[in-house]
Amino acid sequence: MAPNAAQPPAFNIVIIGQSGRLAYEALLFTASLRHFSPGFTGALFIAEPQPGPRWETDPRMPRDVKDALGAMGAQILPFTSAHFGSRYPYGNKIECLTALPAGEPFIFFDSDTIITGDITTLPLDFDRPAASMQRTGTWPVEELYWPGYTAIWKSLYDRFDLDFESSLDRSQPDEYWERYLYFNAGWFYGADPVAFGELFTQYALSIRDNPPPELVIQPLDPWLDQIALPLVIHALGGGRPAPALDGLDGDISNHYRVLPMFYARARDTAIAALETVAAPNKVKKILKQYDPFKRMIYQGRGQKVRALFDQNDLPRHEKALRNKIKSAGYWMR
Repeated sequence: MAPNAAQPPAFNIVIIGQSGRLAYEALLFTASLRHFSPGFTGALFIAEPQPGPRWETDPRMPRDVKDALGAMGAQILPFTSAHFGSRYPYGNKIECLTALPAGEPFIFFDSDTIITGDITTLPLDFDRPAASMQRTGTWPVEELYWPGYTAIWKSLYDRFDLDFESSLDRSQPDEYWERYLYFNAGWFYGADPVAFGELFTQYALSIRDNPPPELVIQPLDPWLDQIALPLVIHALGGGRPAPALDGLDGDISNHYRVLPMFYARARDTAIAALETVAAPNKVKKILKQYDPFKRMIYQGRGQKVRALFDQNDLPRHEKALRNKIKSAGYWMR
C-alpha cells in the first residue's frame, strides 16, 4: 500500500521549564497539549537548565511540578548553560536544542503558550524552517545616527556569508522594518535540533561578542535571540511561514505572554481553552502555588480584567491596555 502523502511527519516539541514562573507555565502548556492534541505521538521535552557557574541560583523546577509533568508523559531534558544563563535567560532556547535527539524534527514553543487546537493537523515542512510572525518592529531600534535597516541587516548577512537580497520581502518598501526577515522567537521549527542549535549558538555568540560596526549603538539585550534567529532560518533554507501555518498564533496555539494581557485581548475561545485545561484538580493544586495563576485564573481577576474592555473596540496600542489594567490594580506578572 502506498504511503499516505497527507500523513504529517512525526516531530518532537520542546519548551523550557525552570524554577519560578516557567515551571508553572510548562505545566499549563503540557495540560493544554494533552487536552487539545490527544493524537500527538511525538515526545514532549521540558528542557531544564542545570545548576552551574552561569546561574546565580538553582534553576531547576520544584519536584512536585516535575512529577506532574511526568504523569502527563512529558520528559524532563536537562541541559547545560555554557554561554548564557541568568545574564541572558532567553539563551535557554538556544542552548537547549543540542540536547534534543539529533535528526528528529522539532518545534520549540515559549513556555508562556497554550495549545488550543490539534497541532497534528498543521502542514509543517521541517526541511524549510520558519518562526512566528506575531512580531512588531522592535529591532533594530531607530537612532539619530544609525545607518538604517538595510545597512544593519546586510552587515549581519555578510558576517555569515548569507545572501541578503533573497531574504527581503519586496512587497514592502525599502527601509520599512517588515521588508527584512524578522521573527518573534515564540515558536520556531526545523529538521534537526542539533544542527539548528549549533548554528544558533554560533551566530548569537558572534553577534554578542563581536557585533559588526553597524550595530555599535544598537541594544542586543533582550533582542539577541530574535536577531540571530532569522539568520539561522535563512541559512538552513527556510523563511517566512506559509499561510497554512496561520493556526500557530491562531486557532492552534496562543502565545499569551502575561495573563492580564491575555484576558484583556484574547478571543473568547482561547480564554475558555485556558480555563478548561487549568480546571482539573491535579493541575489546579499545583498551578495555584504560583500567585499570578491563582489570582488571575482561580480567583477571577482575569475576568475582571476582561470586563474593563470592549472586545469590539480594543485600544490600538499595547501600552494603553497595560495602563488601564494597572490603573485598576489588576496587573500581575
